Amino acid sequence: MPSRRFSITRTHVGEMMRFALVGGSGVLVNLGVVILLNRLTPFDPESVFLPLLPTDFNIRWFHVFASLAFLVANLCNFELNRIWTFRAGARTERTRFLRFFTIGLAVLVVQLLLMTLLMHPYSPLELPTDVLDGTTGFRTRAYWAQLITVIAVTPLSFLLNRLWTFSRSRGAPDPARSTKARSRV
Repeated sequence: MPSRRFSITRTHVGEMMRFALVGGSGVLVNLGVVILLNRLTPFDPESVFLPLLPTDFNIRWFHVFASLAFLVANLCNFELNRIWTFRAGARTERTRFLRFFTIGLAVLVVQLLLMTLLMHPYSPLELPTDVLDGTTGFRTRAYWAQLITVIAVTPLSFLLNRLWTFSRSRGAPDPARSTKARSRV
């Protein structure tokens, strides 16, 4: 069986640029949802949402806010990536969405772990509390942790979605668009 070599083409670069633009809009949606949740709920993002007994670990409100923001941004990003980035056709496939969502969940786990490292007081990666003291929106640690982690996990998300979710998008005819494509096969 001949081995397929992967080479980066103009198509891949274009897809990555479109994915980055969609991702940028997703970052704005994601951060907007986190800010809204932070302002509309009475909870401090760093306070405990759920203790993970019998350990000393906790799920904090910033984990909950980040997870809800992920759901909203993931739905928006799927549609934009399906239509524009990978040009996957007019038909939404449940399997394609489930793959996108599964990858999103895996990336969310990585994001939450990174976020915990940025927010935990004993972490070597902890964001500084003297500068990010929460006095203004720009000085809120949870917002910066959210932004940093979303940007950090975007390349992983692109790679996994390109290889698994939208792998058959290029060159495959969309059966909903053309009956000629089906008769040629």
